[in-house]
Amino acid sequence: MGDTYVQAYFHLVFAVRNRKALIQKSWKDRLEKYITGIVQKNGHKLITIYAERDHIHIFIGYNLNQKIPDLVEHIKTSSNQFVENEKLSFYKFSWQKGYGAFTHSHSNISNVANYIENQEAHHKKTSFKEEYTKMLKEFDIAYKSEYMFEFFDDLEEDL
Repeated sequence: MGDTYVQAYFHLVFAVRNRKALIQKSWKDRLEKYITGIVQKNGHKLITIYAERDHIHIFIGYNLNQKIPDLVEHIKTSSNQFVENEKLSFYKFSWQKGYGAFTHSHSNISNVANYIENQEAHHKKTSFKEEYTKMLKEFDIAYKSEYMFEFFDDLEEDL
């Protein structure tokens, strides 16, 4: 009797909706842990996660029994509710519509994980808009600027 063997890795990226409700250092770890729980409860393996002030990177070993759009919707909806219920943000927190989902090979796991874990240093040199646009280009994904996230420049001023 034959068996099915599958290996898939996804790098998910999405952005915060309200500039005033940016992810704060005081609660980003709680948000990351909450989202980790969602990912794991849905049968995926969390490799790494990093919430930057205006966006999040989630790198998973993907369970093919759930569609990516369903997983992302579940993460967004549940984490929005978590932030609200825990009163973590003074402003209405939610994620923008849309997301990026990028596949990677097993041999690239450590490079992608390292990239995500070093987001804080990375964004001292590169904006989220530059990063996201570069990813779309590197993966040869056609996009229209008018359908991109709303990007927030000069985040340091909001501290």
